[in-house]
Amino acid sequence: QVQMVASGGGLVQAGGSLRPSCEASGLTFDHYAVGWFRQVLGKTREGVAGIVTMGGHKNYAESVEGRFTISRDKNTMYLQMDSLEPEDSGVYYCAAALKRVGTSCSLDPASASYWGQGTQVTVSS
Repeated sequence: QVQMVASGGGLVQAGGSLRPSCEASGLTFDHYAVGWFRQVLGKTREGVAGIVTMGGHKNYAESVEGRFTISRDKNTMYLQMDSLEPEDSGVYYCAAALKRVGTSCSLDPASASYWGQGTQVTVSS
C-alpha cells in the first residue's frame, strides 16, 4: 500500500524560506517521476515542480523558476522554497508516478498516480 506524508509547511513572511518534505512508504521515489503541486481554495490544483528518474531532470512552473528547488532521495522528496511571495500561499501536495514528457515530467495534476496529503503554506506580506 502506497502512502505519502507531506510536512514542513507553515507561516512565513514574504522573502522567507520553507522546505516541505514528503516521505513515502510502499514505493521508492527514485523509481518514479515525482513532483509538487499546489492549490488555493476555489482554484484548480497546479503543478509547481517535477523531477524525473534517470538523469534527474527538473522542471518548474514559470512562476517559481529560480526560487524553488525540487530534490529527492530514495524515500523522501523536498521542495526548497526561497524568496517566498504571498502568491505562493496554498496547500502543497506531493505526487508520484507523473507522466514522462520528453526529458521532463508532466506538471498536469491528471498525470499523477499517487498523492500525499497536503501541507499548508502561508506567506504573509
